Amino acid sequence: MIYFSDLLLQQFSDEATAISEVLNTYQVSHQYLSHTKDIWVRDFMPVQTRTGQYIAFRYEPSYLKEDPELRTDFFHDIAPQLTVDIIQSNINLDGGNIVFSPSKERVIISDRVFFENPEYSAAELIRQLCMLLEAEVIIIPSLKSDFTGHADGMIRFIDENTVVGNDLPSKYGLEQRIKHVLHQYGIDVVDFPYQHANDSLSALGSYINYLETESCIFLPTFGIDMDEYAVAQARQILPKKVVPIHVREISQQGGCLNCISWEQ
Repeated sequence: MIYFSDLLLQQFSDEATAISEVLNTYQVSHQYLSHTKDIWVRDFMPVQTRTGQYIAFRYEPSYLKEDPELRTDFFHDIAPQLTVDIIQSNINLDGGNIVFSPSKERVIISDRVFFENPEYSAAELIRQLCMLLEAEVIIIPSLKSDFTGHADGMIRFIDENTVVGNDLPSKYGLEQRIKHVLHQYGIDVVDFPYQHANDSLSALGSYINYLETESCIFLPTFGIDMDEYAVAQARQILPKKVVPIHVREISQQGGCLNCISWEQ
């Protein structure tokens, strides 16, 4: 089951309807959550470990410090709509900064997690995350210009030892530094189509922020020249059927298909 915020239907009705129609075509069940404060459900929803346990992290990102009205309180607003047992953690961590491998024995998180949790030493924070997530935690550098610092806009697993990463050298040398870290864990990085957005708050061109289900990968497209190339490349690189979905308006608000979705 894939969940979205019902605000998606209210704020982006055309694209939300198109998403629903594509998911129906591929028989992907989906529902809408009420009482969310924004559409980015990935960030405030719990994550599921390899043994099936759900972990809900504290959702108080620094980028919403001045906008507390946009912070969804999962246990107060959302949990009553679900029928799962959930462990609550005091670690401040967005779901968009948690990228599991297919087996969920490995997880990639950006170093933004250290900034968001200054009360922990790095070693203690990683120790607790390994225990909670039941996985080997791999920390990669974050993109300084990305106000969220999320890993799901930079890296996605193909298999246990291979990820895709944005094919765009940055002025910070970020891609090279990420590759260096991942190579130390025996993980290869395959370049994935990416187009830098002119607006620093926009995710337009972030093809890597796709929605993956058991049978399909739903790839965001934006009505730009690179779309055709990105879809073709994704179909060569990714191990599942690739289905494009147009999300230009949504992407201009800062996220794409992975950001707006949560799976149970």
